[in-house]
Amino acid sequence: MSPTRTPAHAATQLLAALCILGYAMSALAQVVPVPSTPQIGSSNPITAEPPVPRPHTTPCVVQLFENLKFADFTPKSFNYEPPAACPAPWARVVLTADFTVTAGRQFDRTAAFYLGHANIYYGTTAEPRASLSPSWHVERDVTDLTPVFESAQTGEANIGNFVGVFNGVTYDGIIYSNAALEFYPASDREPAPRAPDVVVTVNGPGGDAGTLNTTPSQITQTLNLPRNTERVYLDVIAQSQSNDEFWYFCVPNDQANDLLSCGNTAFRETEVTIDAQPAGVAPVYPWIYTGGIDPFLWEPIPGVQTLDFRPYRVDLTPFAGVLSDGEPHSLAVSVYNADSYFLATANLLVFTDHGSASVSGGLLSNTLAAAPSPLVREDIQSNTDGTFTGSISVSSRREFAISGYVDTSHGRVVTTVEQIVNFLNTQQFDVNPVTFSPDIQNAEQLTTVDSRVSTDERSRVSTREQHLRYPLTLNYSLLSNGSGGFTQTTTSDQRDMERESLDGAQDGADEGSRVVHNEVRATDTLSFDANFHVVGHTGSATMQRYRAESPRGCFSRTLEAQAQKLVSVSDDAGCEGRD
Repeated sequence: MSPTRTPAHAATQLLAALCILGYAMSALAQVVPVPSTPQIGSSNPITAEPPVPRPHTTPCVVQLFENLKFADFTPKSFNYEPPAACPAPWARVVLTADFTVTAGRQFDRTAAFYLGHANIYYGTTAEPRASLSPSWHVERDVTDLTPVFESAQTGEANIGNFVGVFNGVTYDGIIYSNAALEFYPASDREPAPRAPDVVVTVNGPGGDAGTLNTTPSQITQTLNLPRNTERVYLDVIAQSQSNDEFWYFCVPNDQANDLLSCGNTAFRETEVTIDAQPAGVAPVYPWIYTGGIDPFLWEPIPGVQTLDFRPYRVDLTPFAGVLSDGEPHSLAVSVYNADSYFLATANLLVFTDHGSASVSGGLLSNTLAAAPSPLVREDIQSNTDGTFTGSISVSSRREFAISGYVDTSHGRVVTTVEQIVNFLNTQQFDVNPVTFSPDIQNAEQLTTVDSRVSTDERSRVSTREQHLRYPLTLNYSLLSNGSGGFTQTTTSDQRDMERESLDGAQDGADEGSRVVHNEVRATDTLSFDANFHVVGHTGSATMQRYRAESPRGCFSRTLEAQAQKLVSVSDDAGCEGRD
């Protein structure tokens, strides 16, 4: 991944400058423990998100690996055995992982862990500095992958990391990691939730994340599902890389050179098909990595989900009757407008009818179009002073319904998935592609998903509604400072907003509702000399506000950082002042 927005004119200079803000050799060869509470004055990566809730039981802990070293691009293998003292079923399974990067020069890196080729963690790493060896902790609820944990497996930890000299520059930041699984036994007080009966992995030819580009355009998996398949979900991650890393700053191909931007417009969307028939869509979250645009924006508070991506769940239950017919079927994942390139990995979660060895069913209707039809509006003027000014917008609207049925041991079940997926990206430009100043590009983007899943079982109808909003505002300005150098000022406002309810419940009205609001705002100004070497920065400030409300209670925390140090932590135990 590139460490900065890297406009086309300055790719080499900024690549060498922004990620390599310091240099120091380090002999650190172990993972440094991360304090359980935020440390005021620390520059270590920190998030306002709460830890995964645990049952009130003592877990069995299975260590997957310890102090595993990542200094090349070879995946690291490890072995797993189920905990003999804590047999399934489990009330909860939690993955924990700790990371440390030695001080020095290094890019942010993609980090992914697999068990039996099922992805159990996906995220990116923090960048070090000459005086900072960052350490951080992540954890996630992986109970839905219970079938994977019930038998011995071979695992793979993949953090591709270059250590050495490239183009005369030394990269010496070595990444170390620990990972473990916590198994919480089920009890009368903490019963095991209904877990999938089968997990099918969907990856590239190597068994991990597959590359999505013009060629190959998709990753595929042949499915041979149980004859009693009743419900099916796909948890998918599509991660932007290389020219696609800053896809939200991209423009139509005819404007890419003049506006110093990537091509294929600023619209991306993940497509899911079954037997080449459209089956679902997944919005691409606009992740910003710790080296993205300006590393000082994200230290110590990274962007939303940066260190721990959350999969997007596509409900494929309307196809359950088709997939349970005993015949092989093809599942495919692609990214619309992928330019170069995306990585994608997915887990198919299959629930079966425990009361019957086989079911029958079929698809009733499907109005999902094979591909989106984004609308692009260009209003760019070429001026006599060599600048290009104006605006470009790209929008997409997908409204569809997919319905299918399964005849089960408990009667006919009809599932209907209705979704409206909206996307709008609007950018303003003032760019000189010759002098590189001004280079002003401001983007405002919003993705929304409004979903309603209705389940009709013998005339008893239940519904689940989900409303997602992914707002992103980025203002980027590179200007001559009048002394032969440049200043780059960036402000970012990135959010993840979710609201979910059962049976029509709204905004916490009943026990089936959940609300999450996660927001990170950041600003910084970099100073460059005439050769685009970083000579300083000013005004670094980052804020994260996280709030979650559910039947379990309410959690609210706000973090503030200045000059790359955490300066305040504010908790609101009662979640007063809800907006």
